[in-house]
Amino acid sequence: MCMTNNIPQGSIPIIDMSNWEDPKVAKSICDAASEWGFFQIVNHDVPVEVLKNVKDATYNFFRLPAEVKNKYSKEHSSSNNVRFGTSFTPQAEKALEWKDYLSLFYVSEEEAFALWPSVCRREQVLDYMKKSEVVIKQLLQVLMKGLNVDEIDEAKESLLMGSMRTNLNYYPKCPNPKLSVGVGRHSDVSTLTILLQDEIGGLFVRGNEGDDWIHVPPIKGSLVINVGDALQIMSNGRYRSVEHRVVANGSNNRISVPIFVNPRPTDMIGPLPELVANGEKPIYKQVLYSDYVKHFFRKAHDGKKTVEFAEL
Repeated sequence: MCMTNNIPQGSIPIIDMSNWEDPKVAKSICDAASEWGFFQIVNHDVPVEVLKNVKDATYNFFRLPAEVKNKYSKEHSSSNNVRFGTSFTPQAEKALEWKDYLSLFYVSEEEAFALWPSVCRREQVLDYMKKSEVVIKQLLQVLMKGLNVDEIDEAKESLLMGSMRTNLNYYPKCPNPKLSVGVGRHSDVSTLTILLQDEIGGLFVRGNEGDDWIHVPPIKGSLVINVGDALQIMSNGRYRSVEHRVVANGSNNRISVPIFVNPRPTDMIGPLPELVANGEKPIYKQVLYSDYVKHFFRKAHDGKKTVEFAEL
């Protein structure tokens, strides 16, 4: 990553959620989603204690011996819903990313207690997901209103947030960070991603000037929100999913815990019917969400190219 393109003074919007129904707050959320694709929220409804606990749970898992963690690898895990791995798509990559992760796909509490590793304190990860759901619903309500979609009925809610996955990400200290990258540049395939990062920093977001990158500084108690490709497609391009990347760190281990809020794999995604009914010309076709996700995971991280899969 060429560090000369970083904008030291640049900042993504920081939004106070304590009065999230205030029209000014709603406008700042919609503006951030359309202009930046990324923003941080403070004074939200997820207690600081819950955030601390899920960070502890993440460290607990990655402190385990390699042979214990490997029980959850693709080759050994009892379920595809629980997966420990390295990098992103190793079979398609020329060089691996400097990251390990534990990916947990949420089906039910019963399955989580049966299959998720007990050492990473399942109930604390579940609590983080459950408490975050309140904020996710608030954000989606505001973002839908911004598209003149006033009601989120059961079918719409299922389309926007019918499935959820959380990743416990671990970026070990790297002996030569200039030769590696924590995560390559990509946009997420989610509707929204809710990210808890620790105090180390290293997440960069592509700015509005093309090749400039803006650091997302850790703010105690905050959550980083970003628009995913699914929401870009459903909003017919009004909300933007934006490229981001993580640098490797030569001094510290780093962790982060994203929640990916997604349509269900069986859902068809495309511009919302309300937008097309208002005479807006669709710029995306209807695609099966599981096909879109498979296309994303078939290749190494390559910026924003995945969204071309849905373009008309």
